[in-house]
Amino acid sequence: MKYVVMIFRHVDRVWTAQDDAALGRLMRLERELAESGELVSSEGLRPPTEARIVQLRDGAQVVTDGPYGEAKEQLAGFFMIDAADDAHAQRIAGRVSAAAGDRVELRGTLISAGMPDELR
Repeated sequence: MKYVVMIFRHVDRVWTAQDDAALGRLMRLERELAESGELVSSEGLRPPTEARIVQLRDGAQVVTDGPYGEAKEQLAGFFMIDAADDAHAQRIAGRVSAAAGDRVELRGTLISAGMPDELR
């Protein structure tokens, strides 16, 4: 089953030498997961100040600068993994958390789990 491990970062946090070290750990973990066949993809994300909101209004696409929500944290990056079961996905998420030096959020994907009826 596929899972997304989301890495968060405080919006007002300044990049430090600790962040450089965390990035190195995350890149090593990315290589390990790729070698084991458990990595589907992994990316860091550009800052929210470069985000755009894209939506359809009255049949026309509208693109505006974003984000608009008040947030103390931003989604900074993610690992999409393919794990045999939830327990193994949690172990991998723990490794991502340790590498990042902060909490992460783990979510299974809908399609790989079979779309639950309650979400249809």
